[in-house]
Amino acid sequence: MLEAVNNFFTAFGASVVVPIMIFVIALFLKVRPKTAMMSAFYAGVGLTGFGWIITEFTPVVTKIIKQMVDNTGIKLPVVDISWQAGSLASFGSTVGLSFFVFGLIFELIIFALGITKVFMASNLWNNFGLMIWGTMAYYVTHNFWLSLGLSFFMLLYTLILAEVQADRWSDYYGVKNATVSSLHNIEQTIPAIILDPLWNLLGFNKVKMTPAYFKNKLGVFGEPTTLGALLGLIIGILGNINDLGTVKAWGQILQFAIQLSAVMTIFPLVTGVFAKAFSPLAEEIDKNRKKEVVEEGKEIDAVHDKKRWFLGVDDGVGYGEPATIISGVILIPIMVLIAFVLPGNRTLPVVDLISLPFMVESIVAITRGNILKVIANGIVWFSLGLYASSWLGTVYTGAVSHYGAAIPAGVVLITSFNLMARPLNALVFAAFISQNPLWIGLCIVVYLVLLYVLRRYRSQIWTYLNKMADKNAGFSGSADKIEY
Repeated sequence: MLEAVNNFFTAFGASVVVPIMIFVIALFLKVRPKTAMMSAFYAGVGLTGFGWIITEFTPVVTKIIKQMVDNTGIKLPVVDISWQAGSLASFGSTVGLSFFVFGLIFELIIFALGITKVFMASNLWNNFGLMIWGTMAYYVTHNFWLSLGLSFFMLLYTLILAEVQADRWSDYYGVKNATVSSLHNIEQTIPAIILDPLWNLLGFNKVKMTPAYFKNKLGVFGEPTTLGALLGLIIGILGNINDLGTVKAWGQILQFAIQLSAVMTIFPLVTGVFAKAFSPLAEEIDKNRKKEVVEEGKEIDAVHDKKRWFLGVDDGVGYGEPATIISGVILIPIMVLIAFVLPGNRTLPVVDLISLPFMVESIVAITRGNILKVIANGIVWFSLGLYASSWLGTVYTGAVSHYGAAIPAGVVLITSFNLMARPLNALVFAAFISQNPLWIGLCIVVYLVLLYVLRRYRSQIWTYLNKMADKNAGFSGSADKIEY
């Protein structure tokens, strides 16, 4: 059965499977068949557009980054070759495929029971981020049930974090009752909340470093298209710092500036199409919720509404938002530099650096697009992530090579900066592979405490995060961001 499931998803891919899922979910939510069909088509078109752009842009970025690396002369043994290898390995293992099938059933059950307010099943494709950790645990321990349990446990705390930031994400990215819920891009909620008082103490909240501010103050130079060209120019120069006297170098620099400008311009358009896939579903959720509240004779207050629930959407919905993509691109050269100077680091981030906009979405939403705070949080959390990735290099390489993904020639150890540079996930993984009941039990107890706090104080948490976001200078609400 598992092999049949694997063959099905391999044959059709995300651009077909996800639209089918969206169509079924839309009909279940009583969306009109015509609207449900268009939602499905928009999902397929959006995913295809993302794939085309990233496929074309990744080799360009990777080449520039490798030139930066070569200019330094520093060699690091654990090389980032992107998340695709991990995805293939997770679908190639029995543990991974078991979770893909039974994890979906579990997601439906815990939503129906009210354990989570996030309908994770609509974000089915990103379950590979949970599957890879179970696959790695099985490679280390050879304990099937422990490894499968790890994937299920990671799903549970992923949903807690997704729900904590749900109201902020939905408000900032303008998709009603929606949130991102992929394991590999959700734990940044933690530094975004914990470190915010520190950044305010340092005055970061007073710095008007947002796309809307750039656009208002800089005019044409504040447009995402122009900012993309300027960032491309800077990154291109850094990648050709030793050859600035040659025509070839300047040809590459200027080409990269235009290519990054194109991504900054085109990606938001594709993102807008992709968002149309989820908007009718999210609006139907909102309509049904309001109907129930009105029938009960209560006032509508989204923050305090206990009946409110959220649709888990793909991170691609937020990728093209100006603050998100600008912050992610600025972090590319910063993380390369940090990888070289960080004591004890063994990881060289390369290909997955293009995923940085995905990786900062929760931070962007919680800080309401304050680019300075996004960069500061990213530096702290992803630096810790480099240590996690360095420690996991041997395990990840072994699991990926064992379950069917080829390792590039000349590379000893591999990683995925997007999947493995995850401090929280690495700690939980360490607890489970220790097979020590004390450490595993501690993880479960912490989860249960957090679940209780979220269930009891959810509205207070959302109110606090909204007030925290409002402290940033120049903001009066979500309308202050650039619509896309």
